[in-house]
Amino acid sequence: MNKSYTDAGLLVLRLGTGLFMAFGHGLGKLPPSDGLIENTGKMGFPLPVFFAWMAGLSEFLGGLLIALGLFTRPAAFLWICTMSTAAFIRHADDPFGSKEKALMYLIIGISFVLLGSGRYSLGKLLFKSDHPLL
Repeated sequence: MNKSYTDAGLLVLRLGTGLFMAFGHGLGKLPPSDGLIENTGKMGFPLPVFFAWMAGLSEFLGGLLIALGLFTRPAAFLWICTMSTAAFIRHADDPFGSKEKALMYLIIGISFVLLGSGRYSLGKLLFKSDHPLL
């Protein structure tokens, strides 16, 4: 397969999922509401305010970074942590439809950790390298 098509596919996937995550999920969690903080504590997290902020930031800032292709792998790793929590803890007892979105973003996050941002990314433009964090 042509590498240009692969990189173009990564660009489309990064832009779509990154922006959907940032503005469809993360923006509404910043600053974290009392309900999000309370639910974070009920899930057993020791510092619910901190972890509620981390969830919101991983979705909003992480989504923007992934869309730009800047520090894609670390941002995707944080997505994996947040989406794993959403799918396997927060929605553990819910029907599949309630956890489907979290599972989909989890799988996409794993893909970005493995593949990186691709050639058409801000990280590649700025750093001109195949650094593992990009």
